[in-house]
Amino acid sequence: MSLAPSVAVPRAAFNPLPLYIGLFCLLWSFAFVAGKIGVTDCPPLILLAVRFSLAGILILGISALRREEWNLSWRDAAVFAVLGVANNALYLGLGYTGLQTVSAGLGSLIVSANPVFIAILAALFLGEALTWRKVTGLVLGMAGVAFIVWHRMSVGTDDWHGILFTLASLASIVAGTILFKVLAPKGSLWIGNGIQNIAGGLAVMPFAFTLSSVSDIVPSTRLLGAFAFLVLGGSILAYLLWFHLLKVCGATAASAYHFLMPPLGMLFGFLVLGEHVEFRDLLGIVPVALGIYLVTRPAATVSANKRSAA
Repeated sequence: MSLAPSVAVPRAAFNPLPLYIGLFCLLWSFAFVAGKIGVTDCPPLILLAVRFSLAGILILGISALRREEWNLSWRDAAVFAVLGVANNALYLGLGYTGLQTVSAGLGSLIVSANPVFIAILAALFLGEALTWRKVTGLVLGMAGVAFIVWHRMSVGTDDWHGILFTLASLASIVAGTILFKVLAPKGSLWIGNGIQNIAGGLAVMPFAFTLSSVSDIVPSTRLLGAFAFLVLGGSILAYLLWFHLLKVCGATAASAYHFLMPPLGMLFGFLVLGEHVEFRDLLGIVPVALGIYLVTRPAATVSANKRSAA
């Protein structure tokens, strides 16, 4: 019988980051489908004005009921308001206008190009390293997305006006991402997201009720379901996860997960809306997956090394 003292072996701590990443990708990609359903039965700007306002009221109302401490300075609150204009009012306002004449799959494809622009701007303004491995991953991701876009456009079912609005939407989410990292607001991301939604709703509302009419709304069960998802899953949970990923992963690595949106967006578009998908569309997933691995792997390895050293 051994008398040697037993040594407790510490258990590896659970890392929730992969779960957050997976949930974010599912919510963000399905939001294109929910948005397509929403703009079919409701003018896009009215849909967004009500969505943002309700999401902001819910977030700040829950915070008040839980008596959460308001730990944002006036400067931080102003930064989140600016982000609300870029990430909500402009990004989704332009994107939803485009969704009226483009498919949910193509909309997610165009917006998924944002990692390339974010990586370049992050290297210029944030000092994030743009290694050859990251560049190769970004090129592979763009190649996969471009392959799918080229094939989708050859079908000829999407309108150029809608594509231009979606490209402007892409520019807005890139600007919003870089602004978040440059301005680096402190305090609660939960309360900050509430301010962002309120600011987005206030920015969209004058245009919503000037350029469209409430009489154009077609009440339906699917509109109600889409709206509920967009408020709870999109404006509240998905944006909270997005800001968290930006903080822990960096702008380049976090935005690389947007390369997953095209295949997921097309899958949800096919399953829910019956949008046309061919096998050649799915071939683009291979370089997309490899590209994400190359862009995000170095950051994960560095983080693991830092934890080991600690």
